Amino acid sequence: MRKTLMLAGLAWLIGTAAVAAAEPESCATVRMAEPGWSDLAFTTGTASVLLQALGYGADTQVLGVPVIYQAMENGQLDVFLGYWDPAMVSYYEEFKARGTVETVQQNLTGAKYTWATLKPAWDAGLKDVKDVAKFKDKLDGKVYGIEPGSNQLMLDMIADPQYGLAGFEVVESSEQGMLAEVTRAERQDGFIVFQAWAPHPMNLAHDIAYLTGADAYYGPDFGGATVHTQVRKGYMAECPNVGALLMNLTFTIAGESEGMGYILDEGLSPEVAATKAIKADPAVLDAWLKGVTTRDGGDGLAAVRAALGL
Repeated sequence: MRKTLMLAGLAWLIGTAAVAAAEPESCATVRMAEPGWSDLAFTTGTASVLLQALGYGADTQVLGVPVIYQAMENGQLDVFLGYWDPAMVSYYEEFKARGTVETVQQNLTGAKYTWATLKPAWDAGLKDVKDVAKFKDKLDGKVYGIEPGSNQLMLDMIADPQYGLAGFEVVESSEQGMLAEVTRAERQDGFIVFQAWAPHPMNLAHDIAYLTGADAYYGPDFGGATVHTQVRKGYMAECPNVGALLMNLTFTIAGESEGMGYILDEGLSPEVAATKAIKADPAVLDAWLKGVTTRDGGDGLAAVRAALGL
């Protein structure tokens, strides 16, 4: 019996060493980046929490999108969880053509970005961009955007005669300023037109209805988009255990919106927000950690649950 136990223990040690040796030292710290957007801060923070619980280092930098791609091509970054398609196609196309950055998984579906109103106005007939002119008086001749420089599509649509919006003003302030106006309208009659997108906690805080008819400027499906995980060339083969986690790591609009709320409304750091979100819905770990081990070959799910006190 003693000999059997010793052999079993030796086999376990050999197996653990083999798994650990399967990934080179270059995999010990996962180098990630995000461009300072709250949705990508949350998802990257989630990856960081999981990686650290699995025994990896996680280093995240906030960089502009062009810099992120150049750094991945140069081997200075490993992972980017925020490729928005189609918004980032023009940034990615040259690196895709050279094969230096690889898209490995779609991690979010159902994202959108277009004009919106509140449900009472939508119920009253404000359902399409071409309906906006009919309600000019109710809207006080205004549509609400975010910070100056980020509302060009709204300005272009105001200038486009097909929508009949001559004389309308695009009110530019900030994301929070716009949402303050949405809250004010909600307390009154619900008549407001504003720039909206998902994921974002605004979709949980307000009864938003997205307008049809802006496909020529924002694209189909309400400016629909998907978000993908990308890695530097060869990373998935080099770091297969991290790669398995990246293939599993997908999100939902509701989940991201809630997590973003922890960052934007509660002032939590991305990693603290991610930890709070996971603790609120620990079942997500089952899918995220399927087939994933700790860096030294241990039970990945058990390690993460233990690290988070679950």
